[in-house]
Amino acid sequence: MFSWLGTDDRRRKDPEVFQTVSEGLKKLYKTKLLPLEEYYKFHEFHSPALEDADFDNKPMVLLVGQYSTGKTTFIRYLLEQDFPGMRIGPEPTTDSFIAVMQGDVEGVIPGNALVVDPKKPFRKLNAFGNAFLNRFVCAQLPNAVLESISVIDTPGILSGEKQRISRGYDFAAVLEWFAERVDRIILLFDAHKLDISDEFSEVIKALKNHEDKMRVVLNKADQIETQQLMRVYGALMWSLGKIVNTPEVIRVYIGSFWSHPLLIPDNRKLFEAEEQDLFRDIQSLPRNAALRKLNDLIKRARLAQVHAYIISSLKKEMPSVFGKDNKKKELVNNLGEIYARIEREHQISPGDFPNLRKMQDQLQAQDFSKFQPLKSKLLETVEDMLANDIAQLMVLVRQEESQRPVQMVKGGAFEGTLHGPFGHGYGEGAGEGIDDAEWVVARDKPMYDEIFYTLSPVDGKITGANAKKEMVRSKLPNTVLGKIWKLADIDKDGMLDDEEFALANHLIKVKLEGHELPNELPSHLLPPSKRKLTE
Repeated sequence: MFSWLGTDDRRRKDPEVFQTVSEGLKKLYKTKLLPLEEYYKFHEFHSPALEDADFDNKPMVLLVGQYSTGKTTFIRYLLEQDFPGMRIGPEPTTDSFIAVMQGDVEGVIPGNALVVDPKKPFRKLNAFGNAFLNRFVCAQLPNAVLESISVIDTPGILSGEKQRISRGYDFAAVLEWFAERVDRIILLFDAHKLDISDEFSEVIKALKNHEDKMRVVLNKADQIETQQLMRVYGALMWSLGKIVNTPEVIRVYIGSFWSHPLLIPDNRKLFEAEEQDLFRDIQSLPRNAALRKLNDLIKRARLAQVHAYIISSLKKEMPSVFGKDNKKKELVNNLGEIYARIEREHQISPGDFPNLRKMQDQLQAQDFSKFQPLKSKLLETVEDMLANDIAQLMVLVRQEESQRPVQMVKGGAFEGTLHGPFGHGYGEGAGEGIDDAEWVVARDKPMYDEIFYTLSPVDGKITGANAKKEMVRSKLPNTVLGKIWKLADIDKDGMLDDEEFALANHLIKVKLEGHELPNELPSHLLPPSKRKLTE
C-alpha cells in the first residue's frame, strides 16, 4: 500500500492513501484538474474528460499508414494468429478502426456497443457519431501478446483520387483522440512504393505534440536491392523532416514484418537487428505504462492551464452590452497577440499553446458571453498538483516498479527468437563457436602464439604493459580495450598467459568485425585450462 503526505495542513490531518499509482492518478484528475477543465469548457475545445478506464487500461499501440503498407499483416505477425474481422489485400481492405484486445473467446463487438462499456477506454468516442461508430469494432481473442498490450488497426490512409472521397467523420480528429491515449504510435511505410499523400501529411500533422510516442517502420524492405533501399530510406527521412517539424529524427525501423520468405535476403542481418530493437521497444511498454499516463496527465494539465488563461482573457476583453459580435471577430483575428501577452505575463512556453488556427476556428462557434473570468483558486490547485502531488507520485511509480516482477510483452512473435539457434546474434561475434566441441579461439591460436612469444613472457606470462603495446595496434579506444582486458584476465593476476592473450585477441577481432562485446565472458570462450577455476 502506498501513501503520501502533502505540504498543507489538510493533508497532514487527512493523508491520502492509494493502493496503486493508477488510483492516485484518477483521484488527482477528478479532484484537481477536472474542475478547471469543466469551468473553462476544455472538453469542447481539446479533449473529452478522462474516465477510470483511461487510467486502468493496458498499454495500446496505434498503427497508422497508407493502404497496403502492411498494418494488418504486422498485427498478424506479432500475434502469430488471425484475429476476427481481419482482411488483407493490396487495395484498401481495412475500412474500420479495429481495437484488437484480449478476450476469453473470439468475437467482434460493434462500435455502438463498445462505447457504452465502462470497462473499455472508448466511451468518449461516441462524440464522433454513427458514421464513425459503424466503422469501429473491437476484435477479442485469447492471445498471450494481448495479455500485456492492445493494438489499434486503422483504415488505410488514401492517396490520389480516393482521398477526395469523404469518410463521413473527422478521420484526423479520431486519430488525434487515440494518439492522446495510446503508448506508442507506429507509422508504417511501404519501401516498394514510398509516397506520402496529402491525407497522410494531414494525419501526421494532427499527431503533433505526440512525437515522443511515434516510431516509423519502413516495411517490405526485402523487396528492393540494398542500393535502392538506401535511397528510399533517405527519401523517407527527407519527407518526414518536412512534415514532422522537430529537430530530432524519429526512429525508423527497417524490415519485412510478415512470415513469408525474404525476396532479397542480402540485408537479413540488418532486418533481424532492427526487428529486435522494435520488439524491445514494444516490450518495454507495460513496464513504462504508469510513467506514460503520468506524463500525459502533466501535458494535459499544462494545456488546461493555458486554455484557462486564453478563455479568461477573451472574457475580460468582451463588452458587457453592445458591440459583442464585432469585438468577438476582432479578438479571434488578434488571438496571436493574446497568446503573446499571456506568454509574457505568465512565463509560459510557446510550445504549451494550442494550435492558433485550430483555436480560431473553434472560437467562431462559441458564445463568448458564457466564458468564465479568471479563477485563481482553480489554477493554484492545478499548480499545486504539478509542483507537489506529481513529484510524490513519481516516487510511487518507482516504488511500484521495484515491487512488481519485470513486465514484458510475451507470446507470439516475441517468443520466436528467444531460445535456440535462431536468436539474434547466435553463433556470431562473441557467440561464435557456442556449439563447437573445441575451443573456438584455438583456430587462430598458433598465429596469436607467435606474437605472444615476441612480447618477452616471464614464467609463461606477459605483463600488462607489454600486452598493451600489442593491443593498442588495433586502434580501438582504451575504454574498449580495458573491457577486453577485464574479460581476458580470467585469474585476475594483472598478467596474461598464452591462452588469455589469444582470448584477448579473439575479442579484439570480434569488436573489429562490428559485434558487441559481452558483459561477462560466455562459458564457451573460457580457455580449457581455466574452466576448473570458474566452477
